[in-house]
Amino acid sequence: MGYGITRTLLKKIKYHGGQTLVNGEESLVNRMLQTGDTVKVVLPPEPENDHVDVSNVPIEIVHEDPNFLVVNKPAGVASVPSHNYSADSLVNRVKGYYQRRGYANQKIHIVTRLDKDTSGLVIFAKHHFAHSVLDKQLKDRTIQKKYLAIVAGRISSPHFEIYLPIGRTEDSFVKRQVTGSGKMSVTEAWTVCRLPHQTLLKVQLHTGRTHQIRVHMEAIGHPLIGDWLYNPDDHSMSRQALHCAELTFYDPFMGRNIHCEAPLPNDMKSYINLYKL
Repeated sequence: MGYGITRTLLKKIKYHGGQTLVNGEESLVNRMLQTGDTVKVVLPPEPENDHVDVSNVPIEIVHEDPNFLVVNKPAGVASVPSHNYSADSLVNRVKGYYQRRGYANQKIHIVTRLDKDTSGLVIFAKHHFAHSVLDKQLKDRTIQKKYLAIVAGRISSPHFEIYLPIGRTEDSFVKRQVTGSGKMSVTEAWTVCRLPHQTLLKVQLHTGRTHQIRVHMEAIGHPLIGDWLYNPDDHSMSRQALHCAELTFYDPFMGRNIHCEAPLPNDMKSYINLYKL
């Protein structure tokens, strides 16, 4: 379906109180359109996530408009509620923000996620249609995300690419590894600055595997600083030194690209200042 209107969304419009209008008149979704026809979709009201607790911890908003919200997530905060983090994930905090603002639609649509100990930019859609649009962009790999990572060792190359397949490890539900039976994964990186025994990289993913940056960097002998899972002997930071610093996506409602940036967080900045020459 064009413009990000999926069959699932069409069913919700049809059966849950929405409308499809052609030239201002209510119409069936299978109507044949003529050149010059104007189609307007009225979304049905969305029930809020009743099972999601409200957290009133403030959020750092990088971008907001009627359709999208981009938040700078701190390290140590889970993206979504879980058994261990049921009341204060980023989703809980966004729900609290929606309630304080009195938004009519308080259903939380998280589009991109980060590991709990990875900081940086996370996109939320404010309604089902916006979520559907960005889900398609995710599948088409047109949402661009760039990370900043501090890795062990000095990397001499100014630019490099990693092509290695990633799959699950046999003895862990969480951990991933480079394995011939995995899915091909592509990571591109640029050297930002070199420390005596570490390197700050800007990294772009061209595939979206779980822990991709962490696994690929370990595989080439430069694991992330502070990464308890892939660099367990390094305790120089209390979390993996990984930050989603930039993202760009297309907003079809306004016909423009939205570009967001989040500066290096204080813990990574302090680490660099401590170890730089």
